[in-house]
Amino acid sequence: MAERVVTKVRPKRNLQSFPELILQKRVAAYARVSSDSEEQLNSVEAQKDYFEKLIKERPEWIFAGVYADEGISGTTLNKRVAFNKMIEDAMNGEIDLIVTKSLSRFARNTVDALNVIRKLKSANVGVYFEKEDIDTLDAKGEFLITLMSSLAEEESRSMSENVKWGHRKRFAEGKYSLPYARFLGYKKGADGCPELVEEEAKIIRIIYRLFFEGYSTTSIAKKLTNANILTPGKQTIWQRQTIKSILSNEKYYGAALLQKNYSADYRGRIMKRNCGELPMYYIENDHEGIVTKEIYDVVQERLNREHRLPVSFLCFSGKIYCKDCGDLFTCIQNHSTTYNDVVWTCRNRRWNKAPCSSPHLYEELLKPIFHEIIVNTLNKNPSIIKDCISALNLTNNSECKISKKAIIDAVTKYDINCNTEQQLWRMLIQKVIVNPGHLLEFHMINGCIETFQMTKITPRVNRLNPKTHETIIQLRAQGIRPIVIARELDISPGTVRSIIHRYTKKHNNN
Repeated sequence: MAERVVTKVRPKRNLQSFPELILQKRVAAYARVSSDSEEQLNSVEAQKDYFEKLIKERPEWIFAGVYADEGISGTTLNKRVAFNKMIEDAMNGEIDLIVTKSLSRFARNTVDALNVIRKLKSANVGVYFEKEDIDTLDAKGEFLITLMSSLAEEESRSMSENVKWGHRKRFAEGKYSLPYARFLGYKKGADGCPELVEEEAKIIRIIYRLFFEGYSTTSIAKKLTNANILTPGKQTIWQRQTIKSILSNEKYYGAALLQKNYSADYRGRIMKRNCGELPMYYIENDHEGIVTKEIYDVVQERLNREHRLPVSFLCFSGKIYCKDCGDLFTCIQNHSTTYNDVVWTCRNRRWNKAPCSSPHLYEELLKPIFHEIIVNTLNKNPSIIKDCISALNLTNNSECKISKKAIIDAVTKYDINCNTEQQLWRMLIQKVIVNPGHLLEFHMINGCIETFQMTKITPRVNRLNPKTHETIIQLRAQGIRPIVIARELDISPGTVRSIIHRYTKKHNNN
């Protein structure tokens, strides 16, 4: 006869026998699915029904509700609203026991799972995992949870790597997807590629046109908000970052750059800018563009300079460039005892004090020159007026429609300070290059180049002829004050005083 052996066997505990230890306790259930697909949503509804029925069938249990997160990953607790609400209620004494399907539904991150379980345990709140048959209030529960959580976390990491590999393989094949619900200008076509939506494409063209005319991203955002145009996310208020994102997106000229960002950590889903860590894939002529590649390139160049442009909107902002160093001109106030001139000067020369031969330009003299260039352009191309009216009405409020008569009046009346005149400058003149010797090159929007040689370089008289000297001495001899003489002859009071001083000194020496 064989030797008699006695072995201790621990029977598998099922949920039906578990209530013996938890009489008259308030029990809540937790359910979660990681995606918001129709199948997954059906799954979470099934979990809700199952747990609600299970808890209500037990007379010794008090139903405390079912908490469910839909379309939320289990690798982090930050965005799991229902989960965090459940923990809060449990810590406030509203729940005695939490029942969930499995450890992976509760949390895939080992550290998070243990921290939450220990926090609940300190409040004498238990968690029962049906699939693993683990009770956190059991002495061996924490060891089993640590083991199972580690396995769940490793499974999540493995799944994340598989998803990444799938995305990168699709990128290498030139395949990608767009969030069309929040992407202005396109919809998903029948072939799966972006298809142009003309009504939305008009908004994109307006944004590029305004920026091309010299408006800042903040100014464009305000204009679109005032015009009651909805954002890509169907909101009423535009942000400058949204404008900048549209201006810097290569998809608007028909190309696609893939893998510009990547996930640095599968737990926190932290996205980082790809600065060479992973390969990127560029697809040329991928779909129909809204703007041309040439316009896009100019916009990118200006975007890099935007933070250095003047904050206030000025009629020549972002339009005047230095021939010598290529930098933009900026405006300064040239103060004196009687004048307060606005002067445009090369930014590089002014701020960096670098050797630069570009001259200063007085705004008072620039305005009539810009007016003359616009008049010449409209005379050579009368049909362009119709395009100007269309563009100006698109970029202005509906209450401020501009007519052909308004444009002609602004030009013929020589009203260089009116808003319509200055809008024409910014629309038709792409840029002005300042050459040494005060030679201006006007690069027009239609590709033409107009030149203008400045003969008068300052609004004031540079050199006074002998006759003017005699007039100053005669007026002073009549007892008229230097400041009045200066006002009559349109010259500086300092110049008048200097001439009188030199004449008096010479006369006294004689």
